Amino acid sequence: MDQMNKRVYIKTVGCQMNVLDSEMVIADLKRHGYTVVDTPKEADCIFYNTCSVREHAEEKIYSALGKIRQTKEQQPDKLIGVMGCMAQKDQEIVFKRAPYVDMVIGPGQLHRVPDLIEKVRAGEGRQMAVSLKRNEGSRAVIARSHETFDPLRDPSMRPTPFQAYLRIQIGCDKFCTYCVVPNTRGPEQGRPPEQIVSEAQILAEQGCREITLLGQTVNSYKFKNEDGSTTDMADLLEQLQPIEGLERIKFVTNYPKDMTERLLCTIRDLPKVSPYLHVPAQSGSDAVLKRMKRGYTVADYMEMFERIERILPEAAISSDFIVGFSGETEEDFQKTIKLVERCRFKNSFIFQYSVRPGTKAADRLPDDIAREVKIRRNNELLAVQDAIAREDNQKLIGQTVDVLVEGPSKKGLKSPEGAVVQMTGRTHCDRIVVFDGNRRQAGQFMKIHVDDCSSHTLVGRVETVDVVTIGGLA
Repeated sequence: MDQMNKRVYIKTVGCQMNVLDSEMVIADLKRHGYTVVDTPKEADCIFYNTCSVREHAEEKIYSALGKIRQTKEQQPDKLIGVMGCMAQKDQEIVFKRAPYVDMVIGPGQLHRVPDLIEKVRAGEGRQMAVSLKRNEGSRAVIARSHETFDPLRDPSMRPTPFQAYLRIQIGCDKFCTYCVVPNTRGPEQGRPPEQIVSEAQILAEQGCREITLLGQTVNSYKFKNEDGSTTDMADLLEQLQPIEGLERIKFVTNYPKDMTERLLCTIRDLPKVSPYLHVPAQSGSDAVLKRMKRGYTVADYMEMFERIERILPEAAISSDFIVGFSGETEEDFQKTIKLVERCRFKNSFIFQYSVRPGTKAADRLPDDIAREVKIRRNNELLAVQDAIAREDNQKLIGQTVDVLVEGPSKKGLKSPEGAVVQMTGRTHCDRIVVFDGNRRQAGQFMKIHVDDCSSHTLVGRVETVDVVTIGGLA
């Protein structure tokens, strides 16, 4: 292919797993001679990496595809690809809704992107590469069709060059009734630990100081080794701790029933591992949790929560909640508010229930909560969470926190070069901190004195060090 036809643009929506997938695809395409451009207009190949967790995320992509239709008509050689979870879920539907799309690629088939581009360029027509559905073969065969590639890394595609995602697990076997992930990402499977450690070492050599381990239920990670032994999450963290250059290790997202005493003690004893735990509760009502098929009760969740409080009293815990799920009564919702008030999460991601085709809830449970009720409950729960977060952040005023500086904040990005800019970073517990500084501080660990706060942000200043002369003047 002519080098002039090797310019690629990628738009990523959704979770951290998608951000990582996009990094892998770009790294692979660069090896094949492609360059990355900043706008669809400049590109010869345009990719949308998609999410299926909520309807809104899908409609945003279909809307973006609609806007690019005219460009495709004017420049038919410009290739358009849809990849990720929506591609795996919708498959032929993508071609029906947007017939000018050239490629539909599931998350387990991303290693085929360069080959699929060549096939379209060679006149072989539209290309679809998706993994097997959960009922299309044995578990082992289906799992293989969802395997993805990981060792290819491209620092330029990361949010910052000193922070990276590292996948340790793909797929999910929990089958919560509202969730598409077991179908779009396939069976749960852990990557070999030696592969993960090797990739972490590569990231450290590339200047990465913080890694975030990714999995749908990351703390459920297990890998059966050839000698018959099993490596679990605690073992893996112990293997990652000694890597030189790595300063922080985080991991998301956790499943409540797999937050074991041993894992929590390992987190406590390894200084690089962040005492930040994202453990979605989803609801404070046993009746709703049962309809969701979450596999635990509120009492189970609280048993886990109290275990964290006992072993990691300084931990910051965050959660996810779905409001307006099928059959959720006002009493159910009030139980969710009580759970939030008891647990005092650092933050919570709150979503209004959205029916996802292909899930058990879509087939068996009515979407019977009015939209205005969902909106009200969303706003009420958010207000409770924000008030708690503000109160807990206020306790940090006057303290000094260690911050990994990520770069200019959104406000700071508008400042002229060379000026004092508002910088942003995160504490070991994942709290966001902003302070006045300069762009050269990005990638450094700095001590920040906290002066003020909001629900989501600590506001501070660089701690100054008094110079003390010992033994009088020189």
